[in-house]
Amino acid sequence: MLPTPPPDDDEIASRRVAFGDRVRTARQAAGLTQDQLAEQAGLDRVQISEIERGRRDARLSTLLRIESALGTQLIWA
Repeated sequence: MLPTPPPDDDEIASRRVAFGDRVRTARQAAGLTQDQLAEQAGLDRVQISEIERGRRDARLSTLLRIESALGTQLIWA
């Protein structure tokens, strides 16, 4: 059996947008603004905005900070 080929650029972009939607939904469910989430996660609001819009590839450490601030699991959920 052949290994699965890596995702192409379009699939990566699509998955980045879908993940950003999950972050936005979790943030809104927590009743936080982007500014509040950024402050609690020790990040900049622009980073949060770009992640939510699927415009930024975030480092794992950044995603873990967001998860911790939201009190939920987003990465492997």
